[in-house]
Amino acid sequence: MDNALTAVGAISLLLLLIQLPATAILLSRLVKGPTRHPPIQPQQPTLDILGSVSVVVPTLNEALRISPLLSGLSRQSYEVREIIVVDSKSQDGTPDLVKAAQQQDPRFRLTCDDPLPSGWVGRPWALHNGFLQSSQASQWFLGMDADTQPHPSLVAALVKTAETQGYDLVSLSPQFILKYPGECWLQPALLMTLLYRFDPAGIKTDQPERVMANGQCFLCRRSVLAAVGGYTSASSSFCDDVTLARHIASLGFKVGFLDGAKVLKVRMYEGAIETWKEWGRSLDLKDASPSAQVWGDLWLLLAVQGLPLLILLSYFFVSFLLSIVPVAPNPHSLWSWGPRVPLLLLLGLNVFLLVIRFAMLLAIAPSYDRQSAKGGWLFWLSPLADPLAVLRIFLSAFRTPREWRGRSYECR
Repeated sequence: MDNALTAVGAISLLLLLIQLPATAILLSRLVKGPTRHPPIQPQQPTLDILGSVSVVVPTLNEALRISPLLSGLSRQSYEVREIIVVDSKSQDGTPDLVKAAQQQDPRFRLTCDDPLPSGWVGRPWALHNGFLQSSQASQWFLGMDADTQPHPSLVAALVKTAETQGYDLVSLSPQFILKYPGECWLQPALLMTLLYRFDPAGIKTDQPERVMANGQCFLCRRSVLAAVGGYTSASSSFCDDVTLARHIASLGFKVGFLDGAKVLKVRMYEGAIETWKEWGRSLDLKDASPSAQVWGDLWLLLAVQGLPLLILLSYFFVSFLLSIVPVAPNPHSLWSWGPRVPLLLLLGLNVFLLVIRFAMLLAIAPSYDRQSAKGGWLFWLSPLADPLAVLRIFLSAFRTPREWRGRSYECR
């Protein structure tokens, strides 16, 4: 019994040493929340931004989800000069949908990217081709993904915010559309892995290596993108948006990551399995981060997101077993003064971390559209998926993707 008590105390101290510094880092980020830039609001265009934006959309077999984007882009006003869809030889009718949109709006232009060269990933290659084909008269380049659903005033709001705030590059966090029970439970937990590691959207980040970005809606001054050689600095990255944004920030340009939930929606993946497979393998951001940063982020996630629920469940399970298994009377117990102090501190810390977790869930609720979701109530149980979400980041961090959007990268 004495040995068991000593082990409990030692394990509690070890876990406290792992979790306390990570908790301090987390709190230092969360306290910045009240100072963040407010969510972007829809704005009407003015003549000073006439024809200032070239929109580029990379596509590969997007027929099942691109229609809301095409419709949304056609509703953008005169600030959009052109909409270039760069297709990578889709086989599902995607080009036909773009051609149909072109019949209604001559700003649409369908083109194909060149064969994928060695050292390039498909998405940055398509965006790079679109940038090279875009009009030099445009002041802004806007990359958008096929799964996005833009508000009619999205582009005007983006440009006006960028010019007013002096941004050279600004991207948005969207409102996520949830439909099925599994994703309602898992997706918020995966998103939380980003919120734990980085400052909230709308906070100015002074360290380029901590800059966040979202390629689903990625506005950059054309002159800046030309100065850095388009997407060449992110050519081999599976998280090209973050890689490029951090490179641009490291050169001294002003980069912003803002809350766009009121002007941009996105329907990313269908169900929990696709969410786990597709989104989970890029959330580690290892392509955009040095190895020391990746390891540091893994420690942080394990300490403040992965462990709290497991620690509390383990304690209650052991306490339950001790309550039903008869033992000989002993003046020592699990609550004797030896392990009591570190164990109490450990339990209190992890209850505190769970309270923070549910508070953050409440804070991100506006970032989700659950109106048509089946089992939308599972969103509120997503903290129970945290250990799985952290496991997914660990698995992704140690694996190099071999396939992405139907393309094979076996030789990488």
